[in-house]
Amino acid sequence: MMKFVLSVVSMMTLSFATGLYLPWWTIAPVCFIVAAVISLRRGIAFLAGFLAIFLLWGGMSFLISLMNEHILAHNMSILILKKDSPILLVLLTGAIGGFVGGFASLSGSLVRKKQSA
Repeated sequence: MMKFVLSVVSMMTLSFATGLYLPWWTIAPVCFIVAAVISLRRGIAFLAGFLAIFLLWGGMSFLISLMNEHILAHNMSILILKKDSPILLVLLTGAIGGFVGGFASLSGSLVRKKQSA
């Protein structure tokens, strides 16, 4: 349990820090490296990566949307989702990032397992 929490916090912190200076896709190498360094089982590694980036991207997009009173999120949800639901757009943003982080973490876990076998 402690390794799971440590990996989630590490992935969130490092992804946020790299996201300040590097492109969005740097979340994948960050999650890959953290999952390779902190030995987790496959399912737990995917869950840790998904949860870390889902919370990070979902939380950040919600705060950004909240700061402008959801004006942009309303318009973008109508444009993209064809319905007025800014919260659904925030959840979709978090889920997209979560899947990228989850699959990167799963890959890191599998590479570590392959190296130790």
